[in-house]
Amino acid sequence: MRVLYVVQRYGEEIAGGAEQHARAFAERLVERDHRVTVLTTCAKSYVDWSNALPRGWSNANGVSVFRAWVAGRRNPHLFGRFNSRLSNAPSVRPLALQREWMQMQGPYAPDVVPWLRHHARTYDVVVFITYLYWLTWAGLRECAGAVPTLLHPTAHDEPPLRLSIFQEVLRAPDAFAFLTPEEASLVAERFPGAPAGDVVGIGVDIDSPGDADAFRRKFGLGAAPYLLYVGRVDPAKGASELIDYFVAYKRRNPSDLRLVLLGELLVDDPGRPDIIATGFVDEPTRNGALAGARAMVHPSYFESFAMNLTEVFAQRRPALVQRRCTVLEGHAMRSGAAVPYSGFAEFEAAVDEIYASPGLADALGEAGRRYVEQHYRWDVVMDGYERTLARVAGRN
Repeated sequence: MRVLYVVQRYGEEIAGGAEQHARAFAERLVERDHRVTVLTTCAKSYVDWSNALPRGWSNANGVSVFRAWVAGRRNPHLFGRFNSRLSNAPSVRPLALQREWMQMQGPYAPDVVPWLRHHARTYDVVVFITYLYWLTWAGLRECAGAVPTLLHPTAHDEPPLRLSIFQEVLRAPDAFAFLTPEEASLVAERFPGAPAGDVVGIGVDIDSPGDADAFRRKFGLGAAPYLLYVGRVDPAKGASELIDYFVAYKRRNPSDLRLVLLGELLVDDPGRPDIIATGFVDEPTRNGALAGARAMVHPSYFESFAMNLTEVFAQRRPALVQRRCTVLEGHAMRSGAAVPYSGFAEFEAAVDEIYASPGLADALGEAGRRYVEQHYRWDVVMDGYERTLARVAGRN
C-alpha cells in the first residue's frame, strides 16, 4: 500500500508520545514493503512550534518526509490563558472562537492544505495521528470523502475533547485506530454516530534488555533503590504532583530511596540529592533506567496508551500508576503488573510495599513481561494494523 501519515512533528529527536507512535508505525510499514510518506512541519518544540528543521523533502529510515513551514511561533503564555478560558467556559463556545483557538493551538502550517489537495489522492490511505492539533483538523477537512482516511485519535478525557469543534474532527475519518479499549469507549460515548474503529494498540520492543548497572554508574546511584519517572517532566503529566508526593514520603519515611526523572525538565529543578534529573537520554540509557528501577511511577491523569508503561513491563519491572486515569488503571488490571493509587495516602502505602518487598516488585515485573509478550509484540500489533489499513484502503 501507499500510506501517507499526517502528524504535527516527526523525527528521531522528537520525544512526544503521538510522534513516537507515528514513527514506530511508519518505519515498520516500510519494513513490510509498504511505501510510506509523512507530511509534517519544521517544528521540534510543541511549546511554540518554532521552525527548527529544513523545509521540504528528506528521508528518515526509509520513510519519505515532507516538512512544511509553521506560519509564526505560538506565544505559549497567551495561548495558555486563551486555552484555559475557552476549555473551562461554563457556556457554549462560539464555533468561530473555537476555530481561532484551533489556529492558535497549531501548528498552523497553511501550506499543508494545498499540499494535500494536490497529493492526497495518490495514496491508498491517509492516516492522521492525534485528534488535537490544527494539522488533523485542517487535513481531515480537506481529505474526507476524497481519499480513504484513518485517524489514530490518541484521545483521553481532557477539557479540549469537550469542545464542539471536535465533533467535525471525530466524525470525519472513515475509521479509527484505537490504542486501548478505554479510548474506544471514550470516543463512542462522547461522539455518538462516529465511525467504527479497531483497537490496534502499539507494540513494544521486547528484545532490548537494559544495562541497569551502566545506568547506575553513569548517574552515581550506587546500589540505592529508585523510583523512575519517564517522559517530559511536565506539570501537565503529573510530574509536579509526583515530586511533591516523593518529598512528603521521604520526610515521613527517611531511607535511601531515590527518584529519577528521565526526560526534559519543564519544572524547576528540585535541588535535592535524592532526586536525580537526567534530561533527555538515548534509548540504551533509557532501557538501563527502566531495567534498574524498583518501579516506574506514572502519575498522569490523561493518557491514551502510555508507551513507557509497556516499555517498563518489557524490562520486567513493575509500575505505580494514577488510578484516576482509566487507561492506566485498565493496563494495571489486565496485566497484574502495576499498583494503582489515588492521592498521597495510597501512594505512600504503595511505595512502602514496593520498597520493603523487592521480591514482590520482581513478581509484578514478570507479570508485566507476560502481558506485553501476549498483547504488544510488534509482529502481533502490525498484523492487525495491516488488516485495518487494508480494510480502510479498500473503500477507495
